[in-house]
Amino acid sequence: MSSQKQTLPLLLSLILTIGLIFGGLWFLMERWAQINRDTNPISSSTSTPNEKIISNVIKLNPPATSCNISNLPQGVFNYGGSTTWAPIRRDVDVSLKSSCPQFDLRYTQPINEKPGSGTGIKMLIANQLAFSQSSRSIKPEEYAAAQTKGFSLKEIPVAIDGIAIAVNHNLNITGLTVAQIKDIYTGKITNWQQVGSTNLPIIPLSRIQESGGTVEFFVENVLNKDKFKNVSYIGTTTEAIRKVATTPGAIYYASAPEIVPQCTIKSLPIGRASGQFVTPYQQPAVTQSECLKQPNKLNVQDFRSGNYPITRNLFVIVKQNNQTDQQAGEAYANWLLTIQNQELIEKAGFVRIK
Repeated sequence: MSSQKQTLPLLLSLILTIGLIFGGLWFLMERWAQINRDTNPISSSTSTPNEKIISNVIKLNPPATSCNISNLPQGVFNYGGSTTWAPIRRDVDVSLKSSCPQFDLRYTQPINEKPGSGTGIKMLIANQLAFSQSSRSIKPEEYAAAQTKGFSLKEIPVAIDGIAIAVNHNLNITGLTVAQIKDIYTGKITNWQQVGSTNLPIIPLSRIQESGGTVEFFVENVLNKDKFKNVSYIGTTTEAIRKVATTPGAIYYASAPEIVPQCTIKSLPIGRASGQFVTPYQQPAVTQSECLKQPNKLNVQDFRSGNYPITRNLFVIVKQNNQTDQQAGEAYANWLLTIQNQELIEKAGFVRIK
């Protein structure tokens, strides 16, 4: 009986000792895990060894966000306008959002009208946009409308674009003069035979004049403000390209980056006079069979020099109101004019202005 009384305290003492040992080990393990979590907050308990290495690299070398733009305001800024600018919004502006997240640009379309340079400027004057993008210059009536709202407008050129003429691949023609293009769209030339091609009716295609800056520029600078005649109107450039590809006599005009790389149609050389044709693409032209692998590229040299007959500037339209909208528009334009972003503009299919 006394032996049992002695054994019981020894057993309890052993159990208590073992418990203290395990408790101490548990405490040390938890403490080590806490230290590891504090040191590497990105990794989780399920992280693989590679993920832990990557998270440590990210911590030591965080992504660079060099937002070197002077007088850059912070906040959300609505902008919009020209459809010609779509490649810049898609391929260039994303870089701005990445490097300057505090300058949050929100592309805004009109509610009851089609997007374009004119509607963008109209929305800017109505204070629906902080700044707008345009493929044409500001009109006198737009300057006047802004003045009634208590501010003026300023256009800042940031890129060079050209108008390219698209025809069906099977049409046999060496090129068109600017005067011939005008006569086609004003109804004076109605058959391709009249411009040295085959006996085939011409089907001129265009978007409506209210749709954007490209049509307005074409009417003002190519048609010399004459009116369209015998023109088939079409909704978008995408629809027009499909129509030209399947219609032997069709012709269409649009921003060169939208036409030149296309494989289903061909872009025509144009000239100020007969025999002085300049191609909108770099020579030699890529054949249709090779186009999918290597599309035609813009003739940057002749666009920049002005040898190509129908070129224009792309503008950022800025309110001159000494407020954050003006600050935002000027900062955006200055950002586009940096060497790095002029290169991005060229990669997007336009011609750098500097």
